[in-house]
Amino acid sequence: MREALKLHHERLAAGAPGIVTEVFASEACLDRFPEFEELAEGTNARLATDEVLAAMADTVNPQGIIAVCGFVDVALEEVLDAGPRLIAVLCQVRDPGNAGTVLRAADSAGADAVVLTSSSVDIYNPKAVRSTAGSLFHLPVVLGADPAELVAACKARGIGVLAADGYGPLNLDALQDENARRRLTGAGPESIYDLAAPTAWLFGNEAQGLSADELALADHRVAVPVYGAAESLNLGTAATVCLYASARSQHLPADVTA
Repeated sequence: MREALKLHHERLAAGAPGIVTEVFASEACLDRFPEFEELAEGTNARLATDEVLAAMADTVNPQGIIAVCGFVDVALEEVLDAGPRLIAVLCQVRDPGNAGTVLRAADSAGADAVVLTSSSVDIYNPKAVRSTAGSLFHLPVVLGADPAELVAACKARGIGVLAADGYGPLNLDALQDENARRRLTGAGPESIYDLAAPTAWLFGNEAQGLSADELALADHRVAVPVYGAAESLNLGTAATVCLYASARSQHLPADVTA
């Protein structure tokens, strides 16, 4: 809620349309969080009883405030033309909680955008919105992308494409070590893939992973190593590890490895 209202005012200040059309809040909520009253200025804000808010919300324990927002997704061209360095792509991800978790991880890792393919869950699903913990309003989100068209557009702009694949021939830890070693010595063979380069990570369906066609689109298939007895990592965890591997490399000074 707070992040939606902040974005609303940021857009207005920039001369763009806001995103919040209505706000409903209980007196008890405004007593606990008086800043919401100021944030809601300029919207169609109204007091509502707890009973009304409970009827409007789809949660068991509503927080006492509800905002009606417009959609915030953007066109793929807008994202790519901005020169992104890190993009998370969700291919056929069906669970709203997983989609929201990856979006939140991408936001935390400093990614420039999240892209969902046409067969993925609706990011505006209430559970998905809640699981982003406000990150939906922090970075651009693209919906309904065609994987092949997306990858072609990325490669045309010099953006590498990595597929997160538990059976991939590249080990993420080894790839990070290789990148760090070359960064430290400045010599030796070229890295198989430079994690500091602009990158789009492909993440697949929770049960089946990436399809054969989706895997074929990537420059490399990269596995997150599992050192314990677990069969695999869940989508949110694997995506977080992969995105942070790129983020770490992209944020290090040229002469620093750790």
